[in-house]
Amino acid sequence: DLLTVMATSIVDDTPVSGTLLLLLLLCILNPALTCVSTVRTSMAGPFFWAGLGPILSYSRFIWSGIGTACNYYNKRYGSMVRVWINGEETLILSKSSAVYHVLKSAHYIARFASKQGLQCIGMDGRGIIFNSDIPLWKKVRTYFAKALTGPGLQRTVGICVSATDRHLERLQEMTDPTGHVDVLNLLRCIVVDISNKLFLRVPFPSSEKHLKPYLFKNTVGQKSIYKELQDVMESLIETKRRIISESETLDDDLDFTSELIFAQNHGELSADDVRQCVLEMVIAAPDTLSISLFFMLMLLKQNPEMEIRIVEEISEKDVMTVDFQNFRVLESFINESMRFHPVVDFTMRKALEDDVIDGTKISKGTNIILNIGLMHKTEFFPKPNEFSLENFDKTVPSRFFQPFGCGPRSCVGKHIAMMMMKAVLVTLLSRYSVCPRHGNTLSSIRQTNNLSQQPVEDEQSLAMRFIPRQMTTT
Repeated sequence: DLLTVMATSIVDDTPVSGTLLLLLLLCILNPALTCVSTVRTSMAGPFFWAGLGPILSYSRFIWSGIGTACNYYNKRYGSMVRVWINGEETLILSKSSAVYHVLKSAHYIARFASKQGLQCIGMDGRGIIFNSDIPLWKKVRTYFAKALTGPGLQRTVGICVSATDRHLERLQEMTDPTGHVDVLNLLRCIVVDISNKLFLRVPFPSSEKHLKPYLFKNTVGQKSIYKELQDVMESLIETKRRIISESETLDDDLDFTSELIFAQNHGELSADDVRQCVLEMVIAAPDTLSISLFFMLMLLKQNPEMEIRIVEEISEKDVMTVDFQNFRVLESFINESMRFHPVVDFTMRKALEDDVIDGTKISKGTNIILNIGLMHKTEFFPKPNEFSLENFDKTVPSRFFQPFGCGPRSCVGKHIAMMMMKAVLVTLLSRYSVCPRHGNTLSSIRQTNNLSQQPVEDEQSLAMRFIPRQMTTT
């Protein structure tokens, strides 16, 4: 989810003293902070303090990041906390019963975020990720659902394997003089390649620098770069239009972009809708998958006994024909990785109707943050603060484990995402063992937890050596 994109860019680009002063001025001048009528005096959380409480809570969110701030408030005040974000009262929930109630209810299918920030990156009322134009969101979701299930899901394994193999064959081109590879960059190239072949099917230009997904997170608030990325995507879509118009026959299974273009031709979607949906499908969502795979490789090297078990499970199997449901150890490893160190550990919703959550009245329009990452470490699991496959020895009820959410606004691509992670990991691990630089662990590398948990990108923390593995795996 996206919160204060423009405010975050101010923090990044301004000296510390100037940032604090500017932040305080912005908050003090915000007229919403002067409204005392909606303050919940009975709910745990920081005091209002004549408007100082909202300023301080909002400052913490901007300064430390959304995820970090949510963990701070839940650990300090409990599983249901009231704070203020941009002058608006916001509830942070980390109890499984409350989280599950919100996820399953149709009253919370809208999201809240900075309108200015969403406009900056073209997501205000467009696409699927942050779109709170509910009728339009429902319409575009049908196109995503069709592309991410059925035939699209069936051909995913073959495309994942071939794309991973192709990039591994070119590994030397990405290896530096010390023998290390920027693994996150490699994974992004693989996953974007897969997404293109599944959903766009247009050759990328020779210079792919504009299409690298890291533009989505390293350029927060830089509107010109987002505009440049959108222009490149528009160019690719125009290429797709030409391919369609010049084709004598249409494929039996129309890809995602073709379906959207036809919807635009029939007046169901705008050109902006098409561009944003394709951009999110091909670049934005896959970037989360790439970072998840990076975290998994780091965790794998910190737990060598798990790597041995996974390699034994996948050895002497043809990944193109195997039933991925039989990879029990691999699936438990992926689930435990998403529980222990997720990329997205919270989600943001807005109440569309009055409601009651665990005995607390919720007014229409209330902003809600679901702190799912903290929920995963405080309830149900036998070893919640350890990375252990024992946490998935038994079937975990869905209300306690929500890496993709559930209900009407759950991740529409959760099944294909699991398939992609399994296929990429099996293909990579059957050929190589990867080793981070000496001393690099998930706890030692710098990370941010604002829009999502991500490693701070520098050559030292992302570099790994690829050691060929002697296996008979097909």
